[in-house]
Amino acid sequence: MTDMPTPLHLGQASALPARPEDAVLDYVPNPRPGNPYLVRFTAPEFTSLCPVTGQPDFAHLVIDYAPAATIVESKSLKLFLGSFRNHAAFHEDCTVGIGERLFAEMNPIWLRIGGYWYPRGGIPIDVFWQSGEPPAGLWLPSQDVPGYRGRG
Repeated sequence: MTDMPTPLHLGQASALPARPEDAVLDYVPNPRPGNPYLVRFTAPEFTSLCPVTGQPDFAHLVIDYAPAATIVESKSLKLFLGSFRNHAAFHEDCTVGIGERLFAEMNPIWLRIGGYWYPRGGIPIDVFWQSGEPPAGLWLPSQDVPGYRGRG
């Protein structure tokens, strides 16, 4: 992967993209190819907008993947996730769309995403997507995001 482009965001000033479609995700060579391992990103303050009311929706996202040739650069991922702040879409569309885009662009061995959405209208919605069966022998820790229990 010597012909991989230089990351656009790492070490640079980068503005938050206005829309997810405008976000450019950077990928760098996997430093441990051929050695299956799990990478986890947690975004406990993810936000988007309800496509009907325009009200903000909040989620705790957990993204797990087993890299193949590349890994996603974390600053570009942060900017991509931040670009949903003014994006109007249902919980299912946001969660599954993030997983599908990462899987399509990065082409990891395996990827899963859990979207743990905070209640709107009194109902929390949790959305899960994965690319297929995890590879044999890959350690899969629990996502450990507790179900919503109210003010306890």
